[in-house]
Amino acid sequence: MSETAMQPSEPVSTLPRTPEQVLEELGRGVAPADELSLEEINPLNANLFAEDRWQGYFERLRKEDPVHLNDVEPSGRYWSVTKYADIKTVSSDWQTYSSAQGITLGFRVGEQVPEAFRPQGRPPFISQDPPSQTEQRKTVQPVVAPRNLVHLEPLIRERTQKVLDSLPEGETFDWVDTVSIELTTAMLATLFDFPFEDRRKLTRWSDIIFAIPQPGGVVESQAQKREEIMGCLEYFTRLWDERRGKPGKDLVSMLANGEATKDLSPADHLGNVILLIVGGNDTTRNTMSGSVYALDKFGEQYDKLIANPDLVKGMVPEVIRWQTPLSYMRRTATRDCELGGKQIQKKDQLLMWYVSGNRDEDVFENANVLDIERRNAATHLSFGHGTHFCMGSRVAELQLRVLWEEILQRFERIEVQDEPSRTLSSFVKGYTYLPVKVRRK
Repeated sequence: MSETAMQPSEPVSTLPRTPEQVLEELGRGVAPADELSLEEINPLNANLFAEDRWQGYFERLRKEDPVHLNDVEPSGRYWSVTKYADIKTVSSDWQTYSSAQGITLGFRVGEQVPEAFRPQGRPPFISQDPPSQTEQRKTVQPVVAPRNLVHLEPLIRERTQKVLDSLPEGETFDWVDTVSIELTTAMLATLFDFPFEDRRKLTRWSDIIFAIPQPGGVVESQAQKREEIMGCLEYFTRLWDERRGKPGKDLVSMLANGEATKDLSPADHLGNVILLIVGGNDTTRNTMSGSVYALDKFGEQYDKLIANPDLVKGMVPEVIRWQTPLSYMRRTATRDCELGGKQIQKKDQLLMWYVSGNRDEDVFENANVLDIERRNAATHLSFGHGTHFCMGSRVAELQLRVLWEEILQRFERIEVQDEPSRTLSSFVKGYTYLPVKVRRK
């Protein structure tokens, strides 16, 4: 869990602002990138993503300053790494660029973090380096191994068919909630062997992890955020207690009984559970929604797909590239070093902007365009690179492929009715509402 994942119970007015809150405030009313000096460009604010106007910021940085320094309170120095090759360099060298200080922008490295903002227990394996990262990752890897996916595909297809068959025709409805959330939450419940009637709790917990507290928002205060995460801890503690000593093939049983994880406390387990919830929910559901939006936006690609449904297989990695459901991951320098001609200091934070690397014209021609026949689409960075490459990538691809195979059998078209509402976050790049209509065959 990142430094800011567990939040305070005290009234928010008595506590320091989180980095997310600071950048959210800085983003209000920020000018377009071409109206700013290079020094003023700071891509890390939630409004740029909520308003879908982040593109110009990264275009400027890729062209003019690919490894770009910012220094803001309370986060301190951090570098925006925006070119594909530099991102792969950082991802490939965990000895120099460590995950152990967290994966999202936190408080200044080395400073005393206020107690209310400290993580409960040890961090999840995504915020660790080998060998502990490798050992814990291996504990849950079997659930998403190819041999297990063969058994999961019929269930994924059956659920997808049921959801699509229930959609109203000729009525506007929210694709995010009705389809994307429902399918991904059902899949998560299966992987966790989580009580199916409570599956929407997984969605809620996923939503609040990186939510910026604000009136009328996902959560309204840090206190509410902490209280709901503690509810998540209590729920999963019951499941761990029930499954200890009873090895099973679900993620909870694997964590409760795995050699590298069985002796962890509930608070220590929670970081891994939240990692798996966010990784299995936010990323897949936002790509499902993004696929509908992208194909509507690039209608000629939708026409091409309808004419030749066999193109679904190539469309899947291209949509994942185009959407990039997690905008960045953070690393922290363990020593003084050089990257892209810049002198990186020990303890500097580096943000690997996947959303920018996936639009790098040196790698992806016409990168802002969806091209379902793009030959190198599978080289995208959306799943990361190196030791932290997303272990659930095959599950995500499978769910997206099955969804579109079933869509193409049923519908003439899915038509977006208006611009979507987007997530107020610079980390999770997603959708909160997408109004659509379907036309059945």
